Amino acid sequence: MNYFKNNAGLLLGLLVLPVCFLLSVFISNDAVSSAELWAALLGQGGGTARLILLGVRLPRAVAAVCCGAGLAVSGLLLQEALGNHLASPGVIGVNAGAGLFVLLAALLLPYSPVLRGGAAFLGAVCAAGLVYGISRRAGASKTMVVLSGVAVSSLMSAFSQGIITFWPDTVADKVSFSLGGLKGIDPAQLGVSAGIIAAAAVAALLLSGGIDLFSLGDEAAAGLGLDVRRWRVLSILCAAVLAGAAVSLCGLLSFVGLMIPNLVRIAAGGSCRKRLLLCCVWGSSFLLLCDVIARTAFYPYELPAGLLLSCLGAPFFIWLLLRRKGEGRHA
Repeated sequence: MNYFKNNAGLLLGLLVLPVCFLLSVFISNDAVSSAELWAALLGQGGGTARLILLGVRLPRAVAAVCCGAGLAVSGLLLQEALGNHLASPGVIGVNAGAGLFVLLAALLLPYSPVLRGGAAFLGAVCAAGLVYGISRRAGASKTMVVLSGVAVSSLMSAFSQGIITFWPDTVADKVSFSLGGLKGIDPAQLGVSAGIIAAAAVAALLLSGGIDLFSLGDEAAAGLGLDVRRWRVLSILCAAVLAGAAVSLCGLLSFVGLMIPNLVRIAAGGSCRKRLLLCCVWGSSFLLLCDVIARTAFYPYELPAGLLLSCLGAPFFIWLLLRRKGEGRHA
């Protein structure tokens, strides 16, 4: 009984995730009905339904699972490594750095998904390194981390917009890339990104034992035998890999890495390992559901999932700021 009570959030998430996945694959407003898609899955449908199912819907749903999990875990790692619950790949510029390097790779090497994924990782690392270096130089306060991230994100985004303006062919849909979306998933890129995200998620689980000690403070963690600097750098690198792989696949999706880790921390708490698993499950479910709503709510128009995420994430960010202020007042 205690096992089910302690893991209720994870067990519920494991029930919700397949439901959201099926909704993403089979909810339909277009010329092919849900019944035709079901028939195609069972090998009984026509060629058009089968083509849409295998070439569009399934890759899109798998991409949502990978990107949702990757961004949520990336956000949790950054928050723990930087000691700031407002940190996330979107807020501190990691996504923007990955996006800039993805565009550079698309401009210079347009037909190489592996190099595109590598470029995304390099951009994410560069952005995270800049934020970490600037905040350390300016005082290393929690507020300075966020402010440094905003500055780096703005700089990277400006360069990205310049590339899109002068070389619009670098991305098929510049609005979807800038806001983040799951339309037109490249199967080759999906395979590369999914493999990277899976490997990095396993690495994050292996790091979780040391990450738990961050909450004790650097001196206490070092006294227990943890190489704090090394563990922090590894955590940030792992977060950069996850964010870079997600951005190379779905564009500049924001707020998943902010909302899900904080909601998991508030609702469930527990060890870092438990929270990582919860982030994987609920991050995937959340992005799947957001994509379904964005795709169907205003049919025949399809909105990028990132637009809905921004509408949800901005008020959530403000709420977090007010909550932190309230906690500080009562401390």
